[in-house]
Amino acid sequence: MHLPKSSKNLLTIAGAIIAIASLGIIILLFLVSTFIFTDNSYLGIFIYMVLPALLFFGLILIPVGMIKAKKQEKLLRGSSENYPLWDFNKPSTRNAAAIFLVGTIFLAILSSIGSFQAFHITESNEFCGKLCHIVMKPEYTAYQNSPHSRVNCVECHVGSGAGWYVRSKMTGLYQVYAVITNQIPHPIATPIKNLRPAMETCEHCHWPQKFYDRKQKNKISYLADETTSAWNIQLQMKTSASNSAQGLAQGIHWHINPDVKIEYKTSSLNKEKIPWVKYTNLKTGVETVFEDSKDKISNTQLDSLEIHKMDCIDCHNRPSHNYKIPQSFIDELITAGKIPRTLPDVKIVAMNILNQDYSTTDSAMLAISKQVLEYYGTMYPKLIVSQKKEIDQVISGIQEGYGQNIFPEMGVKWSAHPNHLGHKETIGCDRCHNETHQSSSGKVISRDCNLCHNIVAQGPDSAMQISSSFKPLEFKHPVDIKDEWKTKLCSECHAKLY
Repeated sequence: MHLPKSSKNLLTIAGAIIAIASLGIIILLFLVSTFIFTDNSYLGIFIYMVLPALLFFGLILIPVGMIKAKKQEKLLRGSSENYPLWDFNKPSTRNAAAIFLVGTIFLAILSSIGSFQAFHITESNEFCGKLCHIVMKPEYTAYQNSPHSRVNCVECHVGSGAGWYVRSKMTGLYQVYAVITNQIPHPIATPIKNLRPAMETCEHCHWPQKFYDRKQKNKISYLADETTSAWNIQLQMKTSASNSAQGLAQGIHWHINPDVKIEYKTSSLNKEKIPWVKYTNLKTGVETVFEDSKDKISNTQLDSLEIHKMDCIDCHNRPSHNYKIPQSFIDELITAGKIPRTLPDVKIVAMNILNQDYSTTDSAMLAISKQVLEYYGTMYPKLIVSQKKEIDQVISGIQEGYGQNIFPEMGVKWSAHPNHLGHKETIGCDRCHNETHQSSSGKVISRDCNLCHNIVAQGPDSAMQISSSFKPLEFKHPVDIKDEWKTKLCSECHAKLY
């Protein structure tokens, strides 16, 4: 096939080789990813991002080389022609034009397919969670064990619309740079300022007007004693009014009632300190401002703080990336039967191990195995042989709970990302409901537990206290601490345990 003389130069030939080789590798890897490695985000990145960029680089070199060759030819001839001449009577010109036309159509088709596949890959859960394995391991692990594990990452983190897609990808470019240059913080801070409003993401599924009914919750805790005694507490969670027809008139979700507006100011990046709260009745227009009388800040500082409208994620701040406190995940593993209660001191052993810090996950796994064996070898040597299976279960159970909730390489655990849904281990609800937020008229934001839930049963298996009427039970602490639970926040003690 005759081609123009200008195409016979090293730069053009090199560009053609790069382009052809890239195309061949793309086709080969596409077949591999289709028939062998069907779920590999790394292959997808090479097929639809890296190699196409190399292909286009090679294609650009082809005309650049030809233009340079033409210029050199003109200089040698001493020609004054400024523009190239295309003589279609020459076979070489027709061949070049045919190759360019067919190649352009072919590349346009490939580009459209590749662009769609590249978009699909960058929106996939594997791309979000597996590409930077060590960095994203905590988030991806917690996500896989969350109620939203079948909801795609981008549905919450990006949402619909081209604007937020572009914004997320621009942010992602900096994140790639930070990973490459090892500037990722440990742990990665929650991007509170950059989060999209919940009404544009969460409320596509959880819209306020439809989620009313109350919920019965049964929580089983285990005491750190020889028999790992169980303590049950059954709560009726007041997510809404007592009658679903009344909607959001009462209960926990009253905060997002369309007839009211709750605003607040926070003096901390993680929103744990809230010195100012404003309630507005949108029907009557009445406004009430509450300021924290215990932890006061100056008016100048208060005026400088931004006003936030209360949103779903002000309470549900860890809906898919919740790192549980050791006491909670050990209780769940015991209840699930993954850690047997038949062994003595099971909760004591687990808590002693998990109260320590470890530099890596591997060192933690080794320490868990070693310390469990050492404890039972010292305290109950006969059980090492007679209940070896149960001891192995204890080891594997603690290791499972640790691996799903604590990630020392990234500095991630429950205290790094506290969950505001509740008030036991973190300050959560008590950020506002602490009876220290007071209005000018003397009204306070109540700390009454029964605002959010009723205790309908509580106590050990052998002596459960059950409500015999619609009246809730008064809370009884599993360990006798007198009335201290009435005057102190739960998190003041429970957070200090770990």
